[in-house]
Amino acid sequence: MAITDAPRGAGRATPNAIESALAQFDRAADHLDLAPETRAILRVPKREWTVNFPVSMDDGHVEVFTGYRVQHNMARGPAKGGIRFHPATDLDEVRALAMWMTWKCALVNVPFGGAKGGVTVDPRKLSQNELQHVTRRFATELQGVIGPEIDIPAPDVGTNAQTMAWIMDTVSMHAGYTVPGVVTGKPVGLGGSEGRADATGRGVMFTAQRALREAGIDMNGATVAVQGFGNVGEAAARLIHEQGGKLVAITDVGGGVANPNGLDPAALKLRLSEHGTIAGAPGTEPIDNAGLLSADVDLLVLAALEGQITANNADAVHARVIAEGANGPVTPDADPILADRGIVSVPDILCNSGGVIVSYFEWVQNLQSFAWPADQVAERLRQVINGAYDEVSAMRQRDGIDARLAAQAIAVARVAEATQIRGRYP
Repeated sequence: MAITDAPRGAGRATPNAIESALAQFDRAADHLDLAPETRAILRVPKREWTVNFPVSMDDGHVEVFTGYRVQHNMARGPAKGGIRFHPATDLDEVRALAMWMTWKCALVNVPFGGAKGGVTVDPRKLSQNELQHVTRRFATELQGVIGPEIDIPAPDVGTNAQTMAWIMDTVSMHAGYTVPGVVTGKPVGLGGSEGRADATGRGVMFTAQRALREAGIDMNGATVAVQGFGNVGEAAARLIHEQGGKLVAITDVGGGVANPNGLDPAALKLRLSEHGTIAGAPGTEPIDNAGLLSADVDLLVLAALEGQITANNADAVHARVIAEGANGPVTPDADPILADRGIVSVPDILCNSGGVIVSYFEWVQNLQSFAWPADQVAERLRQVINGAYDEVSAMRQRDGIDARLAAQAIAVARVAEATQIRGRYP
């Protein structure tokens, strides 16, 4: 099972993820002139859990792991959000990611609230058997917290379809019957949706294509750098390559590769499966994270982790368009620097929303015990994400604001409306 991600940027800690998420929310709330009581409700998570659980390792010793699940807001429906396995995962990061999920779901108008979860662990250091034990025990700790009508997890950094299969099976064993809708991003043979594996990357491709076109650049022939070659980055790179984009630099957790004449994503995927990293692939030159972020390209895809471009390195970015395939990869202090330099950034809650859109499709299919073909899933995804892109563009032009503020304002307004209509209990 290949599990990959990219390293955090050097300036990631300033500000951290929750500070960035709150700064973005406050900016949107100010633009909307949000009522103080509504602002107070939306600024904090509804519920959060921290669990510590023991796992027997292959050599017989016991390790205690820490896991988290945060439900930020459920005014518009059950909570939705991924589970990540990463050594740097902590509660503040999960809080931020849960808040971003709330806005993402609202922006693309799927009937979910936002959640996120994670375990502080490096999955690359565990055997398949140990990964399964960690996953199943964590799922057991979340018994009663997750469920098809409560909170539906999905894959994230360091997790994949197999992880979701273990969670589904664990929940089903406790329930005494199969509960396919408890997670999305499952293998197709267990009720997963056709097209889910590529959904986030496909959404990145669709939105990047639109942004490039608005900048007067055709994706066919555009030079592209991709940070991260995991679930999102690999799919985005492959789909952009299929549209004629020239991949000139890619990094993953083990290093990076560059070739001005173009890189073959299929060959790099094979390299990854054989060596655990794309670094050192034949016919390439090495490139580090800083080199990739400063590459002179038409399109920079950020598909790793949050906090990659900050005020410390924004001046070094030379891409024409940034596609935020990760959550929070550009910090608020970097936004004005990029804008002043004419660099367009497709905001994360729009750019990487393909995953939650198709997760919604999967959830609906599970509830209906019905499956849609891959081409229908891809077309529905295209329609939904392009519709959201149009709404963001319209508000941006009407109010004279940047795309991130427009996306956040649309999303926050929808959640605020649902919160106000529902009222307060008791």
